[in-house]
Amino acid sequence: MLSGMTTPVRCTECDGRGWKIVTRRGHVAATGLGLAASAQEDCLHCPGAAETPQERFEWEVRIPSGQGDALGACGSSAFQATAMDELRKAMRSVPGEVFVRGSIVHRVFDFGAGSDALSSRQIFRAYLDPAGSVLFERIAK
Repeated sequence: MLSGMTTPVRCTECDGRGWKIVTRRGHVAATGLGLAASAQEDCLHCPGAAETPQERFEWEVRIPSGQGDALGACGSSAFQATAMDELRKAMRSVPGEVFVRGSIVHRVFDFGAGSDALSSRQIFRAYLDPAGSVLFERIAK
């Protein structure tokens, strides 16, 4: 499937110790425009230019059980507002009169690094009140 999109190439900057992954973004469209030679090359061994850090907002619902808290619905979004909406929907959908709580964790990571490489911190706690409204509490830095 991806054979036309990525091509492994020996890196000349690190004397062939690493492989460059050549990514041709929009290759079919670029070919039609006569720009197929444009590609981004990333060596997996060389320290390259810093990538733009990416961020995610991970949300989860916790449901009390006999042995502590059980993990309920959970998910991830690139946008804080979307994560808050999804958490709100998930907390309201828990059946019965169960006290549920939720949280949103903001994660910043870099290309090729683990998800906790740069930072990770909880930014919201959420509670479901008796009327069915979700209350968000911002966590101070």
